[in-house]
Amino acid sequence: MSKMAVKSALGRIEALVDENSFVQIGGLINARNTDFNMQDKETPADGVITGYGLIDGNMVYVYSQDASVLNGTIGEMHAKKITKLYDMALKMGAPVIGFIDCAGIRLQEATDALNAFGEIYGRMAAASGIIPQISAIFGNCGGGLSVISELSDFTFMAEDGKLFVNAPNTLDGNREEKCDTASALYQTTVSGLADMKGSEEEVIATVRALVAMLPQNNECDPPIVECTDDLNRVCEGIENCGEDTLIAVRHIADNGNVIEIKGEFAQEMVTAFISLDGVTAGVVANRSKVYDTEGNAEEISDGTLTTAGCIKATEFINFCDAFNIPVVTLTNVKGFKASVCEEKTIAKAAAKLTYAFANATVPKVNVVVGDSFGSAYSVMNAKSTGCDIVYAWPTAHIGTMNAESAVRIIYDEELKSVEDKNTFLSEKAAEYETLQTSAISAAKRGYVDSIIEPCDTRKYVIGALEMLYSKREDKPSKKHGTV
Repeated sequence: MSKMAVKSALGRIEALVDENSFVQIGGLINARNTDFNMQDKETPADGVITGYGLIDGNMVYVYSQDASVLNGTIGEMHAKKITKLYDMALKMGAPVIGFIDCAGIRLQEATDALNAFGEIYGRMAAASGIIPQISAIFGNCGGGLSVISELSDFTFMAEDGKLFVNAPNTLDGNREEKCDTASALYQTTVSGLADMKGSEEEVIATVRALVAMLPQNNECDPPIVECTDDLNRVCEGIENCGEDTLIAVRHIADNGNVIEIKGEFAQEMVTAFISLDGVTAGVVANRSKVYDTEGNAEEISDGTLTTAGCIKATEFINFCDAFNIPVVTLTNVKGFKASVCEEKTIAKAAAKLTYAFANATVPKVNVVVGDSFGSAYSVMNAKSTGCDIVYAWPTAHIGTMNAESAVRIIYDEELKSVEDKNTFLSEKAAEYETLQTSAISAAKRGYVDSIIEPCDTRKYVIGALEMLYSKREDKPSKKHGTV
């Protein structure tokens, strides 16, 4: 029995689905291999419980690995149960949730087990973008099994779970005591491979909450629930949240409810699901500071785009687009992160984010809440790349760079002969801001649709999404993009 198994494999499923709704499939299947005296070993359900149930009345298919049976290793029949579950889920158009607690490939079955891994990979690849796939790691998830977790749309980890391709002690120059690269802490904060960590109960509760917000499949619209919040609610204090946009997201969400995705990774970019007028929306927002409950601020970014932040946002947008979930952006970005390390990857990461926004056909709304300078603004869901509605707060700035920097370049020669440089710079910067970088100047050119008061952000975003609800957009016919 795995020492990490707080609940049994079946107990985890029962904690996930609605009471008395789980129906097991293939409960009598066991291993059929007889090599290495396997016939003498008990393998009930071949180490994985599979079946279907309901979450808030919606169908889901679930498998849960049982570490008490051959350490939960995957063999031929174990894999067949999972692939058959996928076949049913694809036919019915319902999500698949996998609870992972497994020592990896079953060595006694060798090539049969290896082929089994490949069959699971194939089913997951086929299901990608058709039905939501969620993995929750409650024990070991190593080697080839880590590919299964990352073929999922979302991966959650119990605090004592392990996710790795190569164990920490097998890495050159590393020991687990030095850097536990398999830990939930590492995978949520450093690598970003896991979307959230917590106790088993917290992970299961988060999976339930997330499934309730997602459409059943790619042909469904997001679920609609009764909204008990005022659609025209004034968001008092939101004008102070341009730096910590997660707080701004809570302001505009129905009843302040937010499910943040990869909240501990690349915190300079917020990705989250919220409800607006009872309809699920995805939010992508730049973030430069984190405020604690006592109002103390910790600076986490200089307000620029990073490679990690771009990758995080790209994956999130692609999921939203695949499942018809509208995207709302809160933009406050000053450019691209400048460092030798970032220079290796930022251009490609920014290109992928640009493509994700431009390629998405779901409703797209952008609210410029701060400074939006240079190409980084274009990357962040600008009207020029296909955003449907762009709003801006009155204090927002949109342009190539801040006014003072622009003036220093434009008037470089004049500054050499001016006696009172500070007065000259101040006057010219004010003029440049009025003509080129203010929200009003952008609105006059049609790059911003409306300038809105911050406190009215919620009602304007809801109004825009209601108007865009029936949006249909056809892209040029192609197999797929290559960015």
